[in-house]
Amino acid sequence: MTAGTGKAAGIALVISDVDGTLVTGDKRLTEATVAAVRRLRAAGIGFSIASARPPIGLRTLVAELGLDLPMGAFNGASVVRPDLSIIEERTIPKAAARAALDRLLAEGLDVWVFADGAWCLRDPDGPYTDLERRTIGAEPRTVADLGTLMGSAAKIVGVSRDHAHLAACETRIAAALAGRATVHRSQRYYLDVTPPDLDKGRFVAWMSAHLAIPPERIATFGDAGNDRPMFAQSGYSVAMGNAEASVQASASAVTDSNDADGFAHAVERFLLP
Repeated sequence: MTAGTGKAAGIALVISDVDGTLVTGDKRLTEATVAAVRRLRAAGIGFSIASARPPIGLRTLVAELGLDLPMGAFNGASVVRPDLSIIEERTIPKAAARAALDRLLAEGLDVWVFADGAWCLRDPDGPYTDLERRTIGAEPRTVADLGTLMGSAAKIVGVSRDHAHLAACETRIAAALAGRATVHRSQRYYLDVTPPDLDKGRFVAWMSAHLAIPPERIATFGDAGNDRPMFAQSGYSVAMGNAEASVQASASAVTDSNDADGFAHAVERFLLP
């Protein structure tokens, strides 16, 4: 059941996370979600997405939702047009990327590196690899030495089925890389390392300036720790029912889970005039 502080006023732009928020657990857009985005547009409210996915992983969403505004990929480190051409993109500084790789491996995590437009890994049969294939619609490239990619990495991911261990790794690695890289879990099983001083909150601020929409007229949706910077940069924020308690506590309102059309319900209850 949705809960919160009542309907937001004067919203001109909605920016939503994707996985765990806009799509279901099996990575589908429901009819209700597609209809909700259509209703936002009919009400004169813009819509965009900010995701940990690489740009190629946003392609199907553009088609299904008719997206026409810039989008944030790699947790905001890349800003792309609907045709996936790059507006802005930064990579992790080489020394920080090397340190991140070493620490992720030392923690016993499977590691993926997104660099030069490719998804690279050492084990094509590792944990969650098939899920990522379905999610982004791309095949990984097997690389014997991921260290050779450290000069061009846009995102490095530690992957584990041990969610509690990954949460502990987030704390340790974020402290070790403070000021040199941004470290957040995008899912319980993915720990993302991206360029410093860039996160989804920075993308919200970029969109605010780009579209001349003040932050207080922007609403954001999310479910994970990497969505909290986005909440902090917007006037109204909605956490999903499947979000951790700390994420829900940082939002203006809480809706149903991503598997129960929480996005669509929140749009109807909180945003539409």
